Amino acid sequence: MRVTFPMVRESEEIRTYITQADQSLLALGFTEHSFAHVTRCAQVAADILDQMGFDAHQQELARIAGFMHDIGNVVNRHDHAQTGAVMAFRILDKMGMEPADVAAVITAIGHHDDATAFPVNPVAAALILADKTDVRRSRVRNKEHQSFDIHDRVNYAAERSDLALDRAAGTFTLTLTINTEFCAVMDYFEIFLERMLLCRRAAEYLGLQFKLVINGLALL
Repeated sequence: MRVTFPMVRESEEIRTYITQADQSLLALGFTEHSFAHVTRCAQVAADILDQMGFDAHQQELARIAGFMHDIGNVVNRHDHAQTGAVMAFRILDKMGMEPADVAAVITAIGHHDDATAFPVNPVAAALILADKTDVRRSRVRNKEHQSFDIHDRVNYAAERSDLALDRAAGTFTLTLTINTEFCAVMDYFEIFLERMLLCRRAAEYLGLQFKLVINGLALL
């Protein structure tokens, strides 16, 4: 059976897990990981594969992986990628998805978290790029500036975030405008250097060079 992104997006079961996972992360003090984040990841991952010439089916798998990639947080933040992959296997298998498609999706989900991430297939590479580049002010839920931790400061300071894939030039560029009154550029690197290196690895898997531009300066 061909399980489609609309079927996944509208699944009451999946939406319940995403909602509860985000509630757990809210209680733990994390930035937003709800429908805004996962929908963005789904779209960006699919767009990357589209621009790189992958077929519509691969794009659909990227959308599904992007939408489901954080459901493991419903169990615990620790090892949530692996937990989420196991959960996704059960859900998608129950929905009737073909084994090869299940394998592509759960592989991407299981390899997206910082410490264990690796672009093992095109869907995984696209998901890493989509997930790790989602830096934006609207993800900050703490309204008390004086109590911001470094993650709050960095995301709140991001006044603009743009992605550009130039296939002819072979580049994938994240361009950020950061308000340095809220955080120094070095604060960004303190928490996101590992993620940016993962982006470089994922981009290289797709034959691209990852570039990072902050306040007009090319830093990677």
